[in-house]
Amino acid sequence: MSKLSNVRGRITYISSHAKQEKLFAVYETTDRSYWTELARCNRQEFKKSGTEGKCIEARELIIALPESFPNLYKPDKLLKLFTDRFREKYGVECIAALHHNKRKTNYHIHLIFSERELLPQPTEKVATRNMFYDEHGKHVRTKKEILDKNGNIRKGCKIVKKGDAYERTIFTAKNRLFKQEGFVDEAKHFYTDLINLLVKDEKEKLHVFDRNGLYLATKKIGKNNPKAEQIQADNEVRMKWNREVDRALVSEVPEEQIRQIKQEYITDRIKLSVRAFGDKPERLSGIIISAVAALTLLIYKVVKKARELKAKLSGTELLHNTTTTASLVNHPREMQVIQEVKPEPPVSIMQEQQPEPTIQQTKPSAHTIHEDKAEETVQTPPKPAMPEDAKAYLKLEKIKLELDRQNEVIFQAEKERSSLEIERGDLKGLQSLTKKGALQRQINEKTEQIDILKAGLSGNVKRYGYRNVKEFYGEYLTAQRSYWDYQDRVEKWENNYGVSAKPKQKSMHKRIQEYQKKADEQNRSRKSYSKDRGGR
Repeated sequence: MSKLSNVRGRITYISSHAKQEKLFAVYETTDRSYWTELARCNRQEFKKSGTEGKCIEARELIIALPESFPNLYKPDKLLKLFTDRFREKYGVECIAALHHNKRKTNYHIHLIFSERELLPQPTEKVATRNMFYDEHGKHVRTKKEILDKNGNIRKGCKIVKKGDAYERTIFTAKNRLFKQEGFVDEAKHFYTDLINLLVKDEKEKLHVFDRNGLYLATKKIGKNNPKAEQIQADNEVRMKWNREVDRALVSEVPEEQIRQIKQEYITDRIKLSVRAFGDKPERLSGIIISAVAALTLLIYKVVKKARELKAKLSGTELLHNTTTTASLVNHPREMQVIQEVKPEPPVSIMQEQQPEPTIQQTKPSAHTIHEDKAEETVQTPPKPAMPEDAKAYLKLEKIKLELDRQNEVIFQAEKERSSLEIERGDLKGLQSLTKKGALQRQINEKTEQIDILKAGLSGNVKRYGYRNVKEFYGEYLTAQRSYWDYQDRVEKWENNYGVSAKPKQKSMHKRIQEYQKKADEQNRSRKSYSKDRGGR
């Protein structure tokens, strides 16, 4: 958003065919005389306030449009839609122009709007006596104060006679909303939503950059911008931070820790710098570089801790697999103690003394037959179906493996660069003169290689349609949770209703025999264990 100190001149510029490469349409919600009166009112109020600087007469928004819009919509109707929507939302007058450049790569709207609204009825203040004003427009008490040495009225001073209107107001005060920092974000979301409703291709849908997110926004360099070099340098360090954020996400650094570093090392330090030294854009580079170093250190700590934990778990699992089975085989008494601590359900005395069932006793009753039939007629619920986001997990997992492999390559390259830096630092005497230059070139080449590899992390996910690594990981983690939940539900279904969970129905006689045999084995085991303890 731009502040306009010469609104009439800006209107002439954006609406002139002679001054624009390609002017499609101009749309106004009011006549041109409105802007003349608005400029006069703003200059009067600015003069009365005594504020230094330039008077802001109006404000301007530049709205970038998708390149498919010239083929989809008529320029005049499109411009009218965008302008009227803004007027309906904020209640101010506007003038807008729809432009394109010669290469047809920048289809956009210039929207100029007022910060004030017209009053339903103008208000006038009438002088009850003669009123005197000096050269600065300030009201003074007596005529003597505006006279020169010769008794004449000084140049620039004026007298408002009794009964005349000395002040006429036709506009409201400026709307404070347009001065607030959040207004620009609100307008971006407003027009982004409108554009996304009009686009036909999903790939052309726009997204508003989140200032409170993990990344830093880069600035567009306009044509003939005197600060182009400074903006380019700032963009480079901003991209360095963004690449390190991508790498932190791939290394599974928690987002909250990344956001904390951004807040502490960038946002807070910029505020302190402005408070201490004023607006110094050249200090931004050093602030961001220190934040990148802090984030790099955090990545190494997280990765080191993760590798140590993985090695510990792997060693524990191996130890468990090798020692547990060996101890149970070599120490049968421990097996008996385990059985004693967690015995199977005991057999009652009545069951121990129960005689071997005869054929007549094993004949199932009508009630038992009814229960068996009821068990057989229970309907098995269908096997859980895999949801769509769980299906996407398998594809996303392949992308994740690509990112992990590239991240490992980055770690190896950084390890090699660290070795070169240590070797350079250990040079002494004549070697520091002969080998230092060659080592420095190798370090520079390795640094350039690392930067390319880090940029490749974002490039990998963009090939699959994601804006950045954060967007990919958000979808990946959602799909992963859904896939794991689906696996749990399938496992429960298999345990309850799968083939292994449905043994064949045995006859009552066979079941009684197996139960009696199991009880006899438990009795013999307890007797032998008691005899062994008594002998010892």
